[in-house]
Amino acid sequence: MKILPIILSLILLSQLSLTDALGELDVTTNNLVFAPGEPLFVYGNGMPNESLIIRLFAPDNTIAVFEQIMTKDDGTFHFFLTEWVQPTENLPFGSYILEVISNQQGGISQSFVIKFASTSELSSVPLERVVTTTVFAPETSAVNNVFRVFIQTSSDGLLIGDNPEEILGTSHVHLPNGQIDTLETQLKTLHQGLYYVDYFPPLEGTYVFHMVAFDEGNISHGSAATYVVEQDISDISEQILELNQVIDDAQRELTKLQGETSQFGATLESASSNIDKSVTTISSSVESIEEGSSQLNALLFPIVASIAIILALQIVIIARRR
Repeated sequence: MKILPIILSLILLSQLSLTDALGELDVTTNNLVFAPGEPLFVYGNGMPNESLIIRLFAPDNTIAVFEQIMTKDDGTFHFFLTEWVQPTENLPFGSYILEVISNQQGGISQSFVIKFASTSELSSVPLERVVTTTVFAPETSAVNNVFRVFIQTSSDGLLIGDNPEEILGTSHVHLPNGQIDTLETQLKTLHQGLYYVDYFPPLEGTYVFHMVAFDEGNISHGSAATYVVEQDISDISEQILELNQVIDDAQRELTKLQGETSQFGATLESASSNIDKSVTTISSSVESIEEGSSQLNALLFPIVASIAIILALQIVIIARRR
């Protein structure tokens, strides 16, 4: 009979120990959507005289407010955390995460999303974080030439993320032959929320970069395409520049040839004029020769006739003597 009370006492103690181990933490706020100038109160129930940590995360996952409080003897607490001021670059409108952590109950915590907006009307503002992924890739590139792709991840206008393997771990690229190349280990951090990857394309065709951002249970997709050609655009540009140089040289030579041709035309005109003058002079000379020849014939005819008469007389004289 004495064993039964002992067993009941042990069961009761074990239940109490289990309750203490599991603990309790119930947290709420005075509102879910806050406008500038409104206070943020955090209240609820925990263990008696328990240390609680309260953290308010901005949209970029940085801690905007950090406080540590103690619960009352009955485990309740009511704490003024902050008053929402006008939005700034570090505290813009958007979704914030409120987290309360117990230091004495195995680190149990409770968190939920609240909204900082221009109005506190719940119906007009959805309580969700909007993660955005933007990809910047060159339009064209060349085979076996490395090019860089940039990725930006943001939430409610603020850059988020630190380790690219965590926030962009499932990002990949679709190759022209249908294969998929994962980018998990190739991504590098340029700045919080800004990442890049240097990619080496082995094939000609279109490469589609598919970036997937996952943060606080929210997912976002971003894509960009790059067309890879066989020859580098820079080489084509150099060839075009060389061709332009050749065209310029040819144009200069043509201009020089045109100048020389124009001078040659003037020379031809001058030579033609001189030839005309020479022909005229020769014609005049021929006419003079013809006149001289006529005069010479007129002078020689009597002499020749006289010589013929003398020869004839001599022949007659010789014949008579014989």
